[in-house]
Parts: sequence; C-alpha cells; structure tokens
Amino acid sequence: MPKKAVSIICTEDQRSELKRLASSRTLESRLVDRAKIILLSIEGIQNKDIAHRFGIRQNTVSDIRKRFISNGIKGLYDQPRSGKPKTYDKDFRNKVLKLLESEPPGGHSAWDGPLIAAQLKTSTHAVWRLLKKEGIQLSRKRSWCISTDPQFVAKSADIIGLYLNPPLNAIVISVDEKPSIQALERQTGYVKVQNGKIVRAYKSTYKRHGTLNLFAALEIASGKIFGKVTKEKKRPDFILFIEEIITDLPGEKEIHVILDNYCTHKKNEEWLQKHPNVFFHYTPTSASWLNQIEIWFGIFTRKVLRGAGFENTTKLRSAIEAYIEFYNQSPRPFIWKKREVKGSQLRDTIDNLCY
Repeated sequence: MPKKAVSIICTEDQRSELKRLASSRTLESRLVDRAKIILLSIEGIQNKDIAHRFGIRQNTVSDIRKRFISNGIKGLYDQPRSGKPKTYDKDFRNKVLKLLESEPPGGHSAWDGPLIAAQLKTSTHAVWRLLKKEGIQLSRKRSWCISTDPQFVAKSADIIGLYLNPPLNAIVISVDEKPSIQALERQTGYVKVQNGKIVRAYKSTYKRHGTLNLFAALEIASGKIFGKVTKEKKRPDFILFIEEIITDLPGEKEIHVILDNYCTHKKNEEWLQKHPNVFFHYTPTSASWLNQIEIWFGIFTRKVLRGAGFENTTKLRSAIEAYIEFYNQSPRPFIWKKREVKGSQLRDTIDNLCY
C-alpha cells in the first residue's frame, strides 16, 4: 500500500505569499514551480499527478512538501552553497603581485597578462581575473610631473586662493595659448568593424595646410571663454589679446590673470604699470596643471580637432571660432577638486598599493 503524503497546514498569509510567488514573472522559475507545487498539494492533488504535470520525480515533490512543512515559505528558497573550491588562492595572488615588482623578461618594457601566465605556468584568464579584482590595469598609464620650484607652496596657494576665494570687486581669468594647431586635410566618415559595430573613422594619411595659434582666456566665475586665433604667438600678440579682453571687462574692477611661465608672459612690467588694475599670477615651474584653461583646452581638442579634417587654415579658424561661440551659449565654471598640490602620489611598487 503506497504511503500517504503528510497533510499541509497553511495559514492565510502563507497562501497569499504562495500565490504571489506562483504568479511572479521575475523570480527564478524553480522558486515559482515550488510555490505552484505547494498550492496544488494544498488542493489535495497527489504527488504522482503533480510530478507528472511538472515533468519531475515524485520524490522531488515529496521533498518540496517536507521543506515547506518544516520551514514554511523559507523552505522553498535554496540555501547558500559553498561553491567550487578556489583554484587560485591568496598564495596565487601574492605570486602575481610579487612578479609585477620584478623586471619582465625578453626585453619587455612591462608585464601583461599572457606574459605573467607564461612565467607562472598558469591560466591567462586567471591572471586577468585577479588583476581585475585587484583593480590593476597594466595597459593604462598616467604621467606625473613634480615641480621643483622652491616657491611652489606659496605660488600654488596664491592660484588656488583665486579659485576658491577670489578678491572682492575683482575678475579672475585663466589665460594660455595653444600653439601650432595644424590644419590637417583627411577623409573622415563611419565604418562598420568586424564585430558589427559602427564607429567614427578617418584616413591615416593627410595633407598639412599650415598652422594657427589660439589665445584663450577662461573667466573663472562664469566659465565663459574669450578666444583669439592668430598666426603668431609672440609677446605683442599676447599683450594685444590681454588688452582686448580687459576692454570687454568692467574698468573699475581688478583683473587677476593666471598664467604659466612661458617667455611671452614674462617681462611685461612696463605694460602692467600702465594698467594698475591688472595683476599677473604665475603658476609654479612645471605646474601648468594649476591653470584651469588647460582643462578647457582638453575639451576643445576632443570636440574640435581630434579626427577632424580641414582643407585650409581658413576653415580651421572658422571651426575654432564657431566652437567658442557655441561653448559660450551655456558655459559652466570648473569646480576645483584637486586633493593636494604638493609632491606626487606615485608609489614605487605594487606592494605599497595592494597590501
């Protein structure tokens, strides 16, 4: 005589939750099926009929019933499992990190995934997984520049003070030039690559049609850009650009100009004496990154020059002037977020970063 299944006692709350699970379209299917099995069991359907309906063994239905009787709704969920034992443990991690401190073989300038795997006689995929987990990106690089200016602290504090706490009744502008902008003529368009993606494309060969210089000034408070395209970047061109800027600014206000140490920016004492409301502030040596106009030059390069083609300098000039006009339609000031302005954050070994 076959065994009789244990009867299921179900509260109204449990029944409501079972119906919710059984009708869900987002939960995993096995949880939905288990809820349906319990609901059918409550209706008195036999285990063999339920098993036939779901295409599973009768013992499986019995086990699901027992799990619900013992633990309620929680019994329908799977318990956490330990998973497959780790093949690559902490010792493997330490070996990879230690290897990165050593000199790569065979004349290589740096380690990469396959080279590490070959050296440790292990899987390349295991190496890449570990590097990803540790946040180590061997192909990405950052350059650094340490200022040797003995007055670095005083000069940088002066510049940052103008950004964060400018003088009252004053205008702060950041000025520099981008020289030798080439008018490169080359074919551009779109291509479909092997994986089916459509990408921007430009021909590798090009014609040179001369160069232009761009003087640019960033008004720190508003983010507005003043620009002037010239053929030369000599001291008279620089002074003329500054004069044109201050002509457009309120004459009763002080004008503080942030500059790097390029030769045309220096030895302008005679001009400054004639304009007592204008003050030049120089960034420390090898610290032009303190000049915010460099941020805008990066944006300008990506938006206007990278991958572009110009048949002559006239079209290059038009593109530069058009972009400045477009940018000034909705300018936004840059917010100074540098964490520190002294020394370098360079670490000499992976060990200092990962342990």
